[in-house]
Amino acid sequence: MIDRERFPVDPWRLIEKRYSGEDAGVTETLFAVGNGYLGLRGNHPEGRHAHEHGTFINGFHETWPIRHAEQAYGFAEVGQTIINAPDAKVMRLYVDDEPLSLDVAEMREYERVLDMRDGVYRRRLLWRTPAGKDVLVEEDRMVSFAERHLAIMRMTVTLLDEDAPVTISSQLVNRQDGESVYGGLPAHVRKAQGAATFDPRKSEKIAERVLQPQEYWQDGLRSALSYRATESGMTIAVAAHHEVVTENELDIRQLVEPDIAKHVFRAQAKVGVPITITKVVAYHTSRGMPARELVDRCRRTLDRVGRLGIDEQFRRQRAWMDDYWDRSDVRIAGQESLQQATRWCLFQLAQAAARADGFGVSAKGVTGSGYSGHYFWDTEIYVLPFLAYTTPLWARNAMRMRTMMLPAARRRAAQLNEAGALFPWRTINGEEASAYYAAGTAQYHINADISYAITKYCRASDDFDFLKREGADVLVETARLWVTLGFWRSYEGTESFHIHGVTGPDEYTTVVNDNLFTNVMARFNLRAAARSVREIAERDPAAFRLLADRVELDPSEPESWERAADAMHIPYSENFGIHPQDSLFLEREVWDLEHTPKEQRPLLLHFHPLVIYRFQVLKQADVVLALFLQGNHFTPEEKRADFDYYDPLTTGDSTLSAVVQAILAAEVGYQDLAHQYFEEALFVDLGDLHHNAADGVHVASAGGVWTALVSGFGGMRDYYGELTFDPRLPVDWPELAYSLQWRSQVLDIVLRRTEMRVAVRPGGSGDPVPFEVRGKAYLVSSDQEVVIPLADQGPVVHGRPRLKPVSEIRGVDDRPADQAIPVDVHPTLPPVTTSIPIIPDTAAIDE
Repeated sequence: MIDRERFPVDPWRLIEKRYSGEDAGVTETLFAVGNGYLGLRGNHPEGRHAHEHGTFINGFHETWPIRHAEQAYGFAEVGQTIINAPDAKVMRLYVDDEPLSLDVAEMREYERVLDMRDGVYRRRLLWRTPAGKDVLVEEDRMVSFAERHLAIMRMTVTLLDEDAPVTISSQLVNRQDGESVYGGLPAHVRKAQGAATFDPRKSEKIAERVLQPQEYWQDGLRSALSYRATESGMTIAVAAHHEVVTENELDIRQLVEPDIAKHVFRAQAKVGVPITITKVVAYHTSRGMPARELVDRCRRTLDRVGRLGIDEQFRRQRAWMDDYWDRSDVRIAGQESLQQATRWCLFQLAQAAARADGFGVSAKGVTGSGYSGHYFWDTEIYVLPFLAYTTPLWARNAMRMRTMMLPAARRRAAQLNEAGALFPWRTINGEEASAYYAAGTAQYHINADISYAITKYCRASDDFDFLKREGADVLVETARLWVTLGFWRSYEGTESFHIHGVTGPDEYTTVVNDNLFTNVMARFNLRAAARSVREIAERDPAAFRLLADRVELDPSEPESWERAADAMHIPYSENFGIHPQDSLFLEREVWDLEHTPKEQRPLLLHFHPLVIYRFQVLKQADVVLALFLQGNHFTPEEKRADFDYYDPLTTGDSTLSAVVQAILAAEVGYQDLAHQYFEEALFVDLGDLHHNAADGVHVASAGGVWTALVSGFGGMRDYYGELTFDPRLPVDWPELAYSLQWRSQVLDIVLRRTEMRVAVRPGGSGDPVPFEVRGKAYLVSSDQEVVIPLADQGPVVHGRPRLKPVSEIRGVDDRPADQAIPVDVHPTLPPVTTSIPIIPDTAAIDE
């Protein structure tokens, strides 16, 4: 999975011991640094032979009109994609006027490190030049967590055996539009002119100029560039200040143009006399503030850092990281490889969310342009639990992004002839950006996902203030949509509520009726809205009146929401003894995944959607995800039956799937399988398991790793604000330790095979914390540690689920299913075939 000679195991550092340009895109992602607002890909400072010279700022995007081949009412109209911000990473080195170029350089020593303990990227090279001179090159790179707009790059060059002229060219480059510094067209234009490979997961490319130059200048050792995005109107400024430390003779040349600024430092370097160039960079963006104002902000940021000093910024970074790991670390005893990968994933969550500060957490964070920098449901379902239970402020900030999008969501619901609000499936600015409605807008469950996240955050943090001021507005408006989207059906005196024409999390099955996940989560949404409205009315009548005025609440609405929730249709097949994914799912033919060639995976890149939609085949967990999020509504037997049925049908083509499968596998007893799925999620980027890590970190999968550890192996659940545990510690793990912020207290939890220890850290409210372990109630206070003996680690089921033989499934008339009435005669019966043909490749079809 990982070349451990090249990437050795270290519990706190990701280390690369040998350079390779063949997987440059992947390593640029793995060694990226960011803070949730600003991200720098792990490009080498020489600026050559990169997969993507990436500098990304959360929310900084361009827009364009989506041109549909066949337009229809309500289709998404405004495309959005993240912009590659001006690149400040470039610091080119020349010795004897020979450039350092890693693809041809003779490297006597090479090491680069992403140090997750102090949040700094480092690189150390021993380069033998073509003239035979040995040169030590050391580099530090940091994006500050304490200073949101700040990045620091430092390069030290030391000649070891002979004097030589040394040149360092430090640059700011507009790579989005500007020509390459070596001439030619920008990379995205060259790619647009070539034959591109289809992959919907990649970012859209805009051929026209995106960044219009505004103010640019140089003043001594300082440079500034600024721009306005052509269509979105967003503005950006970047300024860099240089500090030079050397005893060598030095002269400086400089150049500034609209798309490039250079400071060229030239020295007659002596042996053993280092040259250190520190580049302090500030980025500021706005939705429309004049660029000149942003340049002034950059200037103030640089001035402030100059007064405090560079070393102070590194000290602050380390202090920030110490606090982060104190509340966020998960420790896996005796498993150094898993420990390293776990910490890398947790570090990515900090880099994606820490200083987002009201922006969302995009699918790739700020590490790449994949998925165009869009926000999806990933934040709410996969990332927010980690935020809510470790750093609630970050969760609140992420949820505020959604509350600020509420006006646009109301407009979208009205456009689709519904009441309330409909949040976009993928977006940056709040408008729907998914051009393919079947796997985009039809995923109405985004409403319930957001409501679920708000409710979970408010319960875990006890943040009633956020609920009454902002969160309840979202709950009310999303509940209103379900009431108008669904409809009532009466049969033999029993009423049921149905939701048709939707797509669940599984994007290989679209626009269906009564998708189980959607119905289960809509039921939660409706009940949560009713409960929250009543809670606000009881606890703060004045706040309730303000809420009622803001959303024009009718007093009868909460009752109508609860009525729909209580009557929600939850599909269940007595024949199969499982919950169908939707009303017709079991009537489809089963895809033979076991015999599908690896070259035809993922399916979405090799088969037309209509081919996939005809089969029982899943891109990712759908019913199984509902079993986890709303597990208190399903029996252990139902969970086992559903997992056994859907697991063999799940391709795992989505990186969101493995973590959910790990959690449910652990709960129902497939403990070895749970560990296997956990490792798939853990190494999805580090091992490039989906072959697209070059596009950026899979942030949701990284968040899911934390949930798999804490909720899967730790067995933690939080239903209705009640904290419970049912552990499933893997057999070869001696110990699992983690912390949870619960309400105003921090719990330290240690799980071993024979016991579970729970302690409350001092400094909280001091209130005792109630919780349950396997149905038994406990209470822990700050002056004690509770030790709970464990007889075992839950049920154990060996192997993995397999598709059952047809003869084991029985029809409603008690005949073997292989004698069941054909579907075209009696479509209410689930069709079953005794042989399932593999989908042929296109060549076979042509023949």
